[in-house]
Amino acid sequence: MQRKVWFVGAGPGDPDLITIKGLSLLKKADVLIYAGSLVNPVLIARSEARIKLDSWGMDLEELVLAMESAVNAGKMVVRLHSGDPSLYGAIVEQIDELEKRGIAVDIVPGVSSLFAAAAALGTQLTLRGVSESLIVTRPAGKTLDHDQIRELSGHGATMVIFLGAEKLGEITKKLLCPPDTPAAVIYHASWPDQKIVRGTVGDIAKKATDNGIERTALLVVGGVLDPQKRGHTRSYLYS
Repeated sequence: MQRKVWFVGAGPGDPDLITIKGLSLLKKADVLIYAGSLVNPVLIARSEARIKLDSWGMDLEELVLAMESAVNAGKMVVRLHSGDPSLYGAIVEQIDELEKRGIAVDIVPGVSSLFAAAAALGTQLTLRGVSESLIVTRPAGKTLDHDQIRELSGHGATMVIFLGAEKLGEITKKLLCPPDTPAAVIYHASWPDQKIVRGTVGDIAKKATDNGIERTALLVVGGVLDPQKRGHTRSYLYS
């Protein structure tokens, strides 16, 4: 039997937004190691794993040791990440350490919160005549010395900014787009307590704060949020 760990994307929060393959692996797992409060507990409860470990507070060495020990004991191990593991999932360092120990990794994609946010907003992230590109980024912070938000905002593309709910004021001051550019903050996209705040680059930070949003939220900026979709031209798909 191949020594392997499955890295599975849990999706954005709604427990039904995990892939069929991901749910199948979740149910078959002997050991489930999940990303704390970022994963809906309803989804954790669907796993039949006899051992369920919350990775919140575990350092890399502890995490890898837990996976290695379970694999060495012949257990099927699933490492469950929120959203899609490829976006700010910090999986490469885990994979590198596992491979050093002769343990293979298979990755099962998940639905990112950025797509759940777009669904909640009822729009496209790319829209012909408005924005043909999507920029996904994050602000500087504890694990990033310098960000490129100012430079990236000059492209006029739709922007989705992760990991910045507690510093929206700082982020919006960096944006080069006009203050009246549409913006929205989506808290807990697809969760039962989902909250959407709409505004502009000039006022979205205050509106989010007034609504008590200080964590676990995405900032979306761009003309695709304009209710009138000014500049939008009909897709060739329907011409």
